[in-house]
Amino acid sequence: MFRQGLSRTPWLRVPLERWKEQDAFLKDGALALVLTLLAFVPTLSVIGAQIGDLPERPANALGLGLVLAQTLPLAARRRWPAGCLVAVAAAFAAHQALGFATTFGSLGLYLALYSAGAHQVRFRLGLAGVASAGYVVLAVVLHRLGSPQDAMAYVAFYLVLAAVRLVGSGVRKRRAEEAERRRLAAELATAAERARIARELHDVVTHHVTAMVVQADAAQFLITSAPERATTGMASVSDTGRRALTELRYLLGVLEATGESVSAGSATSESAFAGSATDPPGREGSSPGSRGPALGRVGDLVEQARRSGQPVEFSERGERRPRSVDVELAAYRVVQEALTNAMKYATGQPTRVLLRHGDENIEIGVTTDGPASAPAPAAVPATREPGPKGGRGLAGLRVRVRMLDGELEAGPRPEGGFEVRATIPSQPQSPYQPEP
Repeated sequence: MFRQGLSRTPWLRVPLERWKEQDAFLKDGALALVLTLLAFVPTLSVIGAQIGDLPERPANALGLGLVLAQTLPLAARRRWPAGCLVAVAAAFAAHQALGFATTFGSLGLYLALYSAGAHQVRFRLGLAGVASAGYVVLAVVLHRLGSPQDAMAYVAFYLVLAAVRLVGSGVRKRRAEEAERRRLAAELATAAERARIARELHDVVTHHVTAMVVQADAAQFLITSAPERATTGMASVSDTGRRALTELRYLLGVLEATGESVSAGSATSESAFAGSATDPPGREGSSPGSRGPALGRVGDLVEQARRSGQPVEFSERGERRPRSVDVELAAYRVVQEALTNAMKYATGQPTRVLLRHGDENIEIGVTTDGPASAPAPAAVPATREPGPKGGRGLAGLRVRVRMLDGELEAGPRPEGGFEVRATIPSQPQSPYQPEP
């Protein structure tokens, strides 16, 4: 509540933010100075750490020096917590053994103990052992000097000191756990980003290279029987290569510009709709917004598959609606992967692509005919999940679609052939959380 109140007060928030940005030594020095000044306020003398109850000695220069030795070392409480504790504890012990009056500055012992627990990295147990041994020596000295305190009083004071140190240790532990959580979260984010990049590269390279291989094989077969058709086939290979380079440049351009995956690009779905199958080969995406693969480019995929000799029927139902770039790209990749598998495993078999635009979902269906015994393009079994380095093919598509709260089903048809179906919400609700 206090922090919320400060956050709503601009004239306080700005100075506090600037204060947080200052060096720790400067902030600790200010704390030591304030505590030093308060140590000489008479009304605060009743507040402080005290043990022994020896007869009070009049103040003198030595007493003044011991008070300063309990406060000023706090300026280094985070930089040198062990040294700060040794200096403050020694001054406190001498101050008590000599019988000087208690001051507010004696609270420096608590701050030094807390700092040792919260900021000391090495020799923590050794420092605790030395401090405990020093306290035992102080208790013995005070008893020999005639202190009226009994053993239980010394034990109770020691427990208070131990509790203060434990509070500091607890703070240090929580900070270490939070730092570890941030590190693990950064590693997971890095792994997820690498997986997304790997999926993008797989989708781009596999599809276009498969198309180029099919087109080159067809041209090689026709070069003696129908040279004019072979020339057309080689031109298709060249066009496919240009398309691959265009998509790779787009992918690399987004990565360099934003440091994020293509799905987080700045292009909008409406600009992605601007592409059409009528763009000249190699000229797709004259602007950054239109170069990104999306549903408006599915016609290009179909036309490319047809030029590779794959008979593809394309139909689209419903009214197109503006969607996020993530949804557009996922739908595009589903069609791309399904057509790639059709060209690889069912060359020349009739293939049907259906896009159905609904109010809440977009449905994609790609069906390839073939004999029941034909090798299924699901070289990736339905139960296979992508490995730590990211999915490939249909397994990678399942992950991509699940990231958007969608579902993807792929498998052989009873009458032969293969079918890929995906349903993707137009407005995904939950962000993808990578599995640990």
